[in-house]
Amino acid sequence: MEFIAREVVEGFLMGLHRSPHRGFSAEFAELRAYQAGDDLRYIDWRMYGRSDRYYVKQFEEETNLRSYLLLDVSESMGWSSSPGTLPSKLWYAKHLAASLALVLLRQGDSVGMAAFHNRIVDRVNARGGRRQWHELVRRLEPLEAQGGTVAEGALRELAVRLRRRGLVVLLSDLLVAREETLTALKFLRHHGHEVLVFHLLDPGERELPQASEARFFDPETDEELLVSVADIRAEYREAVRGALSEWQRDLRPHSIDYEVVDTDRPMSLSLKAYLHKRERLG
Repeated sequence: MEFIAREVVEGFLMGLHRSPHRGFSAEFAELRAYQAGDDLRYIDWRMYGRSDRYYVKQFEEETNLRSYLLLDVSESMGWSSSPGTLPSKLWYAKHLAASLALVLLRQGDSVGMAAFHNRIVDRVNARGGRRQWHELVRRLEPLEAQGGTVAEGALRELAVRLRRRGLVVLLSDLLVAREETLTALKFLRHHGHEVLVFHLLDPGERELPQASEARFFDPETDEELLVSVADIRAEYREAVRGALSEWQRDLRPHSIDYEVVDTDRPMSLSLKAYLHKRERLG
């Protein structure tokens, strides 16, 4: 996991986000190299005169954004439409979380993690530094898919625990109670947190298999359904598109980022699309 995450992150610009608390009264902390898009008011001209290079003043609030990764480990996340060829949604989510944590920690932010299904099953308090990344990877790696999904409980518990505004990232296939989860996400946003949602999607969830009949099995409820694929293929495809559009439509008005991540896409493309989205938020 460490090797894959490092390879994904290597070469990317580290400007993942602008701190929502970057203020004029923040305490000065240190200097860092100028990056395109940095506010010119914070350039240290004395350093430029001595080194002929641009540096910007980095403030305490900017270097200490508290970020929390919330990972869905419910039974449905363990599914892959092509085992042995495509990773499970959980495998993809864990490695994406490790990559994102590495980016955030390299920026000087503190990062924590919580894994949940019907309840929170593991938690790592938010801290900074190199040791924190190794600890996050150590706790992410053994996580297995189990249980049903109740995202709203984990989101609300996190909102109560977060005393300081920061960044909350949800990684889930969103096979959840929709209205309750939306309410919990909006609750976090209302309390001043930046909220980002990664919607993990296996390509087998976009299209039904090439077969005349198929038996569908719900690993969280043990329910089965035998259907004629030809009869419902077009209707199913439209239902999936509609569900994705609804998430986008319902989250956008509340300034909640929403990114559909297909598990057959290279990890680097998923993270790069996310980085560009965050840069545009300014």
